[in-house]
Formats: sequence, C-alpha cells, structure tokens
Amino acid sequence: MTIAVTAVSGQLGSEIARKLSEMPIDEVVVGLARTPANASNLGIDIRPGDYGQPDQLRSSLAGVDTLLLVSGMDAPDARIQQHRNVIEAAKSAGVRKIVYTSIQGVEEGTAFSAVVKSNRQTEADVRASGLDYAIGRNGIYIEPDIEYIDTYKARGEIANSAGAGKCGYTTRSELAHAYAALLTRDDHNGQTVTLYGTPITQTQLVEYLNGAFGTDLTYREMTPEEFIADRTAELGAFIGPIIGGIYEGIRLGIYDAPSDFAAVTGRPHQSWEDYFRSINT
Repeated sequence: MTIAVTAVSGQLGSEIARKLSEMPIDEVVVGLARTPANASNLGIDIRPGDYGQPDQLRSSLAGVDTLLLVSGMDAPDARIQQHRNVIEAAKSAGVRKIVYTSIQGVEEGTAFSAVVKSNRQTEADVRASGLDYAIGRNGIYIEPDIEYIDTYKARGEIANSAGAGKCGYTTRSELAHAYAALLTRDDHNGQTVTLYGTPITQTQLVEYLNGAFGTDLTYREMTPEEFIADRTAELGAFIGPIIGGIYEGIRLGIYDAPSDFAAVTGRPHQSWEDYFRSINT
C-alpha cells in the first residue's frame, strides 16, 4: 500500500510526511511537490505534483492507494479548480481514498469567508468523488505567534480584533499526528472532523507567551476594520484581509467549538501549558 502526501515542500505537508515515515506501518510514503528539489531532504520518493498540471498529477499518483490533499495557497477561485485537478487525477490513477486538509470558518460575513467557501466546495467535490474520504477542518496555527515574538516584544503588545473571543489553535505537529491517523485507519471514513486544541483567548495567549519568553506583553483590542487595514499595510491586499478575517471570526466565536482531535487520534491534543513549556526546552 502506498500513501502520497501533496505539497510536501510546505510546512504542513512535510510535517505529515515525516510523521508517516516515523510510524511503524507497512505503507510506502511518497511525496508530491510542485518543485521536487525543495523536498529532497525528507528521505522519501518525491514526485512532481503541480496542482495546475493534471497530466503530471495522474502520472505521479500511479500506484497510490491513499492520498492526502493539502489545501492550496492560491486565490479562492483558482484553488477550486486546482483541487479538482488533484481529485480527478486520483480517480484516474486508481486511488482508493482521499484525505483533505480543510479549515474552520464561516462562508459568509468575514474577510476570510471567500477562502472558507472555496474549501467547502472542495469538501463537496471530495464527497462527490465516489472515493473513500475523510476531511479534517484545521484550527488556527499557533506557530506564527511564536515566530512573531520579536515584533511583539518591540511593540510591547499583541493587538488585533479578536477581542474576548476564544480560538481553537493547533500546531502542525499535532495536525500531522491527526492526519497520519486519518490516512492509515478507516474508522473515520466518510466523516468531517475538527482538529484543534482547547480554545483560548488572546489574553490567555499573551500570558502563555509571557511565561515562555519572559516578556511583559499586554493585549489591545482593535476594531475589525482597523486590524484589516493594519495587516493589509504590512502583508498586502491579498493576505492582509484574510488574516483580518480570521481574527474577526475569533471575535465572533467561530473557533470556539468542540474538537474531534481526541476521537481521531486516541489521545487529547497537547495542552497549551505543555506546548509553551516545550518551546524553550
């Protein structure tokens, strides 16, 4: 049996491929990447995997039984067809099962909704494919807050539009554990599951960061409009509103919901106490 993971040159895809490679399983793990040379350090068979090239995808998926489709990073209208290319190539190549990495969020009402809507369309396309499937809806990565710590230190605060809303954060490592389970077991076939840890507020996040880094940060609430303008100025007209929309969703309580992580993996998501303790060890 062969498991293929797409986008293995990216952070989530590579983490999942590594997790699978470390597991005591009989399945062969292969990776697909738009630029295979960028994933040569994974120690597995790397094949071309450009979502925009259907013929290439069909060739690279030959002999694959189970496929992990990592959601693309292109604009929402473009990624729907790109994902369809992968799904159709999988069907043509004889793939038995697709696991798709989707996202939490709402389809209307925030600046992130267009991205969510495109993911929901791919979810529908996966369900309609006729293949076995499992869909994970990821929480929000917490790693960017760790990577942003020097900026937070310089500013002395975290400022965004989340307000008192709680966010179901997760880490790429924990997601890799969950997706490895979805790929190697069939007990969640036909299901859509949510994957994240205990929801926390921005004030709690600040407390964890202060404890881990010895900082004295505070939290300042911004309006959604102010935060979108702030992120757009720094990140550009495409990414800025997306980030702003995510935090607007936190403000609205969209990411404060029960998680299926323990049901999928057989253990609780890593606690935030343990996570923040581990980043400095």
